[in-house]
Amino acid sequence: MLHFDCDYMRGCHPEIMERLVRTNMEQTPGYGYDKYTERAKEAILHACGLANGEGDVVLLSGGTQTNATVIDLVAGRYEGVISVETGHINVHEAGAVEASGHKVITLPEHDGKMLAEDLDRYMTSFFADDTWRHIARPGMVYITFPTEVGTIYSLAELEALAGICRKWELPLYIDGARLAYGLAASPDVTLRDIARIADIFYIGGTKCGTLFGEAVVTRHPEWFSNILTHIKAHGALLAKGRLLGIQFSALFENSLYERIGQTGVDTALALKNGMTQMGVRLFMDSPTNQQFFILPNETIDSLRREASFELWGPRGERETPVRFVTDWGTRMEDVERLLALVSTF
Repeated sequence: MLHFDCDYMRGCHPEIMERLVRTNMEQTPGYGYDKYTERAKEAILHACGLANGEGDVVLLSGGTQTNATVIDLVAGRYEGVISVETGHINVHEAGAVEASGHKVITLPEHDGKMLAEDLDRYMTSFFADDTWRHIARPGMVYITFPTEVGTIYSLAELEALAGICRKWELPLYIDGARLAYGLAASPDVTLRDIARIADIFYIGGTKCGTLFGEAVVTRHPEWFSNILTHIKAHGALLAKGRLLGIQFSALFENSLYERIGQTGVDTALALKNGMTQMGVRLFMDSPTNQQFFILPNETIDSLRREASFELWGPRGERETPVRFVTDWGTRMEDVERLLALVSTF
């Protein structure tokens, strides 16, 4: 069976597993007060171009926990968070953000992206309403890189969005669950750009080679003055914190994070090229590790006997959008075998 459902079906990259096995019997302090977590933080800050004191890092175990914890940290008690309609926190996190009282305020999406002019227009309209004090006030902006549909922001788009955020004093938060794949596909955005533009963001590990874990980075270290207490209040503090530190220290050695992203993108583009050459229509033109096509329902049913993938939304009458996802462990042989299967239907 070929699996293209998502990018977190495997365990972790062998280089990370080797490090976990080698250090398994060591005993270290808990909750991230260990040497491996310290090394991971130093490596991440260096990769982000942030010197000591210019930023801070905290490691959490999963993406939903991270989004809920960070948004509750940054937004005021009475504030909401602005996202596009297709944003992950609005669609696929089961109300986790709103459970802490932060309304998700949605804007239209443009190929999955938020436009600076839409944000500016919304904020102007919000404060033009005499009753704005009775409406959930926007307290921050949430975007993903890459987006929920695999597209990526250009550097100019990110700069424009950040400019509007500064105009309205809205912190910009970037969800980087698939950041490795977004950076590998981007012609002009680097990790240092993300660290410079975002007030706070996270480097995804769960979907990018680790067993689990996300690294939250901020340019405002004062926000983290009581971060472990805040994380624990959300039930998200990992006692065996060194497991996160070991994985992220390995992830940022020997260009592993970059290699993981490149493998996912290379195999995804090979899949896209092969499918389009066979006349399969794109549902969304994505340059990253998520690829979206429109397939006849009979092809979907036949293909699912030998390959797993996701329907992207409700099943249509005759054809349906589908998603195929590659990752750090996808081989070109897997892509070639999938293409061979599709060609028979």
